[in-house]
Amino acid sequence: MATNVNSRGEFLQKLWLKRYPADVPAEINADRYSSLMALFEQAVERYADQTAFINMGQHLTFTQLEQRSRAFAAYLQQELGLKKGDRVALMMPNILQYPVALFGILRAGMIVVNVNPLYTPRELEHQLNDSGASAIVILTNFAHTLSGVVAKCPLKHIILTTAGDQLSPLKGLLVNFVVRYVKKGVPPFDLPQAVSFCQVLKCGARLNYVRPEIHNDDIAFLQYTGGTTGVAKGAMLTHRNMQANLAQTQACYGSLLSEGRELVVTPLPLYHIFALTVNCLLFIDLGGANLLITNPRDIPGMVKELGKYRFTAITGVNTLFNSMLNDPGFSKLDFSTLHLSAGGGMAVQRSVAERWEKLTGRYLLEGYGLTECSPLVAVNPYDIRCHNGSIGLPVPSTELKLVDEAGNEVAQGEPGELCIRGPQVMSGYWQQPVATAEILKNGWLHSGDIVTVDDKGFLHIVDRKKDMILVSGFNVYPNEIEDVLMLHPGVFEAAAVGVPSEVSGEMVKVYVVKKDPALTEAQLIAHCKIHLTGYKVPRSVEFRQQLPKSNVGKILRRELRDNVSTAAANAA
Repeated sequence: MATNVNSRGEFLQKLWLKRYPADVPAEINADRYSSLMALFEQAVERYADQTAFINMGQHLTFTQLEQRSRAFAAYLQQELGLKKGDRVALMMPNILQYPVALFGILRAGMIVVNVNPLYTPRELEHQLNDSGASAIVILTNFAHTLSGVVAKCPLKHIILTTAGDQLSPLKGLLVNFVVRYVKKGVPPFDLPQAVSFCQVLKCGARLNYVRPEIHNDDIAFLQYTGGTTGVAKGAMLTHRNMQANLAQTQACYGSLLSEGRELVVTPLPLYHIFALTVNCLLFIDLGGANLLITNPRDIPGMVKELGKYRFTAITGVNTLFNSMLNDPGFSKLDFSTLHLSAGGGMAVQRSVAERWEKLTGRYLLEGYGLTECSPLVAVNPYDIRCHNGSIGLPVPSTELKLVDEAGNEVAQGEPGELCIRGPQVMSGYWQQPVATAEILKNGWLHSGDIVTVDDKGFLHIVDRKKDMILVSGFNVYPNEIEDVLMLHPGVFEAAAVGVPSEVSGEMVKVYVVKKDPALTEAQLIAHCKIHLTGYKVPRSVEFRQQLPKSNVGKILRRELRDNVSTAAANAA
């Protein structure tokens, strides 16, 4: 899988090539299509009348997706006057409007900016300003967040959609009524300049769509991720990056997938890079159907929905698989057609993997990726029959090396920082040359993860060089948490670390030195809830007289984490 010319690289290459099943190629073609637009167009030709997406019982065929995304693209071009390369933000959960808008933006030659619907006003304001998004498509449930910051952003156009907009008229009315009046899911907002998604499609259907010239090196997505500075950065993922990762993913799953015959369950949000690539784009290319789960936190509701379909594939994170296994209705489902179960975003726990295999009869394939790599870097071979605790082997056309602090490759069996080179690696961070130079060095992306390679060639993560916290598959960066804590007048110093959690893999714990002696844990958590998305909010606060520091005054987060580990070991 790798093509390093040094002796260690050659040794790893032989291991990886030998271990993969025979039908997994060493290299892939990253330019099979001229762009994602071309990929979509050819998929529509091949699978016209087949179902592309399902949500709340409503089916959307490839032809319907083509017609509606064409209308959306024409509206962006003609009515709004947007040009190739303009950024358009999407702030929606898994509903049918998402793929319609997604492919409309790509077909117009514009750049998709995925936005987490659970963002706070502060987080949303930063992403819209940083990306320079000209337009946004947003579900009314989250419009109140935008309402509070719209005057501070460069947005020129707002497109509002409701949960029932792409459902049948009667069902759409019912869903919208329940969401707004029964569940009280639409807080008040003031966006008088907004137009409705339905109006956009109706208007766009009468306008002329102009097919733009798109090249594989053009940016397709600005996919935002955090950083050691705590400021979210937009990874520039090109049409070629995404195509390459699709081909790499498809190659690794080998004979598990069949064109035109798959139905993949998509509980992870499509705005997350894992589901975007492995579910949305991959199964469009394969002519498969995506069963979109709008609210995966409602496990009984999701299990009820799964009972209606003979699904063939499912992806998720460890916490989701664990929750499903603990639902009494899940064990009653029919798994006879299931042949692909893929876990990513966070480590798959052995107990979860073993229970999953026992119930479904299918091994839970664990992979590893980064937003900056579109995302897949490594995955366990599909012919493995037991959980091995590794993140697998590198995907085709991917070179890996492990280096020490000085940048030298480490000896066999020694831990080192994982560095990646391949066609799926981003071109850089949007308007962040310094941050780009810190992570991309001489063509290699430095992941920040400390990894070992065992004698069979499998990769194992042993530590993180960076202080990133991984909560249910989402990156949380300590500096962002600490910046928010320091906004509180009662805080003198603060540090945030990740600690083990049976529910989310890791959770945020903060250490605080008080400025105000009366400050309480409840006050701090309430303060954080105002400024941070839910999964970033600390679950534990420990007050201290002082924090450990280096000789230059830098807070030593690692020492705080080590104290947590020591305390846990002593308790055991």
